[in-house]
Amino acid sequence: MKMQLNTYFSKRVFVTGHTGFKGSWFIKILNDLGATLKGYALSPENELNLYTEIKGDSLCESVISDLRDKAALKKAVLDFQPDYIFHLAAQPLVRLSYEIPSETFEINVIGTANLLDAIKLLDKKCNIVLITTDKVYHNNEWEYPYRENDRLGGYDPYSASKACCELVIDSYRNSFFNPSKYNHHQKAIAVARAGNVIGGGDWSKDRLIPDIAKSLSKDEEIIIRNPNSIRPWQHVIEPLFGYLELGRQLNDYPLKYSQAYNFGPNIYDAISVEDVVKKSIQCWGRGAYKIQTNNDNQHEAGLLKLDISNTLANLTWRPIFNSQIAIERTINWYKNYYTSNNAAVIMQSDIEYYNSLINE
Repeated sequence: MKMQLNTYFSKRVFVTGHTGFKGSWFIKILNDLGATLKGYALSPENELNLYTEIKGDSLCESVISDLRDKAALKKAVLDFQPDYIFHLAAQPLVRLSYEIPSETFEINVIGTANLLDAIKLLDKKCNIVLITTDKVYHNNEWEYPYRENDRLGGYDPYSASKACCELVIDSYRNSFFNPSKYNHHQKAIAVARAGNVIGGGDWSKDRLIPDIAKSLSKDEEIIIRNPNSIRPWQHVIEPLFGYLELGRQLNDYPLKYSQAYNFGPNIYDAISVEDVVKKSIQCWGRGAYKIQTNNDNQHEAGLLKLDISNTLANLTWRPIFNSQIAIERTINWYKNYYTSNNAAVIMQSDIEYYNSLINE
C-alpha cells in the first residue's frame, strides 16, 4: 500500500485541536510532509502533555483560543487562507460529557458550525476533513458493524453531540457547499469517523491506555470499570494517515469523496477492555489489575464495531497494525518515555516505522 502524500508539501494546512493528543501526532506528521501549518485550540489541559513534550510551537503557528469564539476562529481561518482544513478539536470524553453536558454540545456542535461559517467566507479552493467519532451511530449493542449510511444517534451527551455535528455538517454541505455547485464555491467537505485510538503521549483523564500506563509506571494495580466492553481499538497513526489520504482524494476528486468514511481496525480485530489490559501487562513485563464495579450509572457502550469496507474500497488506506501490534507499540512508547523522557524521538521512531510499512 503506497500512499502518495507529497500532496501536502508546501500546502497551507489549518488544524483545529492541534494541542491535543491526536492533534500533536498530526502536526508532527504534517510537518514531516513539508506542510505549512496553523493550529487553533485551547492550551493543553494537563501539565504533562504531548504537545509541550514535542515542542509543538516549533512545528506550527499556534493560536490558543476557543471554538466558541466565532470572531477569533474566523480571523484565524481567513488570515491563513488554508488549502486544507482538518477539524479535530472537540470535548472528546464520554464521562466528562456527563459532568458538562451543555458545554459539550456548545464545543462540539456550535464550534463546528462556527468553523463552517468561517469557511463560507473563504474565497478560494479548500479541502475540509471534519473528524467525528465511531460513537455517532445509534448503538444497538449488537455484533453488526456499523456502516456509513446507518442511523445516527447517541445515548450519552458526547455521542449525541457528535451525531448533532454530523447533522450540522450535512446541512452546511447541502445549503452552502453543495457538490453540484462545486465549481462556484470550491469547497469539498468530507467526514471521518474513527474508532478508539491508542498511542503514546495520551495522558487524558478517564482513558484506558493512559490509566494503564500510569499504573504500570508506578507499580500500582490497574483499575478497570467495564472489562467486557468491546471497541475498535487502533493506533493513533492509522486514522491520521487515513485523514491525509481522504484530504488528498478530496483535492483530486471533490465530488466523489465529499461524504463520510469509517476508519478503524479490521472487523475481526475488535477486542475487549480486559484483553487490552492483559496484553498491556504482558508487554510491560509486570503488573496486575482488578475489576471495579461501575456504580456511577453513567452509560457507556458495551459493544461497538465499525465496517470499514467502503473506506477500503475507495481510499488507498487499510489498517497496518493489528490490535496486538498497536498495544505493543503504545506500551513500549510509554516504557521508553518514562526511561528517556524524549517524546519527540520516540514519536519519530513510530512514524518512520509506519512509513516503512506503507511504502513497501
